[in-house]
Amino acid sequence: MLDRNAAALIVIDYQEKLLPKILNAEAVSAQAIKLIRFARELDVPILWTEQYPKGLGHTVEPVATELEGMTPIEKTAFGCLGDPNFATALDASGRRQLLLTGIEAHICVMQTALLAIEKGYKVFIPRDAVGSRIESEYDAGLDRLERAGAELVTTEMAIFEMLREAGTPEFKKALPLIK
Repeated sequence: MLDRNAAALIVIDYQEKLLPKILNAEAVSAQAIKLIRFARELDVPILWTEQYPKGLGHTVEPVATELEGMTPIEKTAFGCLGDPNFATALDASGRRQLLLTGIEAHICVMQTALLAIEKGYKVFIPRDAVGSRIESEYDAGLDRLERAGAELVTTEMAIFEMLREAGTPEFKKALPLIK
């Protein structure tokens, strides 16, 4: 089960030249925003990446606004753990559960998850908060991730798992996100 004291949220490549080509882009980015707001409310560490921003642009609004005050980790490796700066930041977080949101599901999200699983991390993928340009690629990526040991969840499942119970101050903080 996801534990907010063990988890980190990884926000992968919601960029200007990528997102407009993603199926259901608006819905996918809305779920990412929900996860970012939740993580910030409950002090879950967030690592945020941009894949080759010189060519693919920077993080789109309104996702970038939700990450205000943080700095993206620029990378060229498809799998985030293939980037030394990302790997160092992740190690420094001390977190062993990773909740991945991003694009594309079958490329950067998948390679990040596979590398993380190889390194002993427990990986959770909210299927409504990742996307691809092509539906068959999205499906194949999620199928492979599930076979590799990633837990496929939804945004709401992840939030409620990390909350664990109603009536707490954390639940009250998160309530506007889940209504």
